[in-house]
Amino acid sequence: MFSIALPSNAAKKAKKVMPIETKVPVRPAGQKDVLGLTTPKMDVVRVGFIGLGMRGPGAVSRFTHLKGVEIKALCDLHPERVENCQKILQKAGLPEATGYSGSEDAWKKMCERPDIDLIYIATDWKNHAKMMIYAMEHGKHVACEVPAAMTLDEIWAVVNTAEKTQKHCMQLENCVYDFFELTTLNMAQKGVFGDILYAEGSYIHNLEEFWGEYNADWRLKYNKEHRGDIYATHGMGPACQLLDIHRGDKMNYLVAMDSEPVSIPNYIKNVRKEDSTGFKNGQHTMTMIRTEKGKTIHIQHDVASPRPYSRMYQCTGTKGFANKYPVEGYALQGSQVDASITPNHENLNAHSYVSDEIKDALMKKYKHPIHVELEETAKKVGGHGGMDFIMDYRLIYCLQNGLPLDMDVYDLAEWCCLAPLTSISLENNSAPVAVPDFTRGNWNKVKGFRHAFAK
Repeated sequence: MFSIALPSNAAKKAKKVMPIETKVPVRPAGQKDVLGLTTPKMDVVRVGFIGLGMRGPGAVSRFTHLKGVEIKALCDLHPERVENCQKILQKAGLPEATGYSGSEDAWKKMCERPDIDLIYIATDWKNHAKMMIYAMEHGKHVACEVPAAMTLDEIWAVVNTAEKTQKHCMQLENCVYDFFELTTLNMAQKGVFGDILYAEGSYIHNLEEFWGEYNADWRLKYNKEHRGDIYATHGMGPACQLLDIHRGDKMNYLVAMDSEPVSIPNYIKNVRKEDSTGFKNGQHTMTMIRTEKGKTIHIQHDVASPRPYSRMYQCTGTKGFANKYPVEGYALQGSQVDASITPNHENLNAHSYVSDEIKDALMKKYKHPIHVELEETAKKVGGHGGMDFIMDYRLIYCLQNGLPLDMDVYDLAEWCCLAPLTSISLENNSAPVAVPDFTRGNWNKVKGFRHAFAK
């Protein structure tokens, strides 16, 4: 065996490695945060949709099932997509909306209308930030598909615009409304898992059969040109809600590592017969995050490998554990399961999952109030098993009742910032990178994440 002896004082002389920091702009004078933002109640929410390709038509269809909503305008670069969505309104017995198409700036005219309250954006990533900013500047609340912003400049511009205009700016992250995730969150908030110390999340989804579906090939091009976790929000959202991020805790720094890209470059070369030189995004990207309170988050991204779909959702606490992929289940200390669930709770231990019978009883006992109200309707309306409908319903419900939205602009910033920050880490040999405090000092102002309900 060989060993390397270091001088006895080497540890004392070693310098602490400090995370790479990015610039945090000073909040403009007269501008205030939007933590817990509420706006006047709306009896009717008037909506305009931008982007009617892959995600837009489904959103229009779901909105036809919401009460107290008027679909005022539909916009897409391609006029035939507008017409297809007009048919959705016609089928639902609703009046035709004003259509906007044929120009790359047609959406601006829609945002300038005084009779629209909410702009719903489902375009490609590259256009999200400028559309959100323009809509808010013209007095509109905004809901935007994921990821809502791709660069730090975009993220800070969106945050500043939301604070300046005091308008709601919500990212349309549907996975936080999944039935298992939301039930687990309710259990965590009621102390079933003890103190939550670690959470996992991911987007693992082989997209090879879908690459050709994206307008002008924008998504594959983005992967070719950018390195890092560029689609982190499905994993980040549920994990950050479990850990009360910017509601009592904050992310301090991250470290990223990736593997050599192979599958997508081979697809480009062998299937498309195109040049794949210079492809940047790794086959598999892993990110580790540490919070102010010493908790950790593990996030993964892989859209290239032949693997089963997974969001890797996992919650690890001092008294219990929850896991969704590949096996959905709970492991709990016996003291965490009372006799109303099983009379033999003293025989339970956290070395294995609870039985299906106990799991079902737990999920029934801790069913989230949102699911109590919406589960059956959501499953009928659909959209990723119903979680899309719940997402839209909650957005409209909160606007109509003058409540804080379930997700604010700081959630948007935190969940999207992995794209630029993981790139910095990867390009610097997986160096730690500081995660900016997008609330600029107010991360501990709100004590714990909770959904708002009308009294």
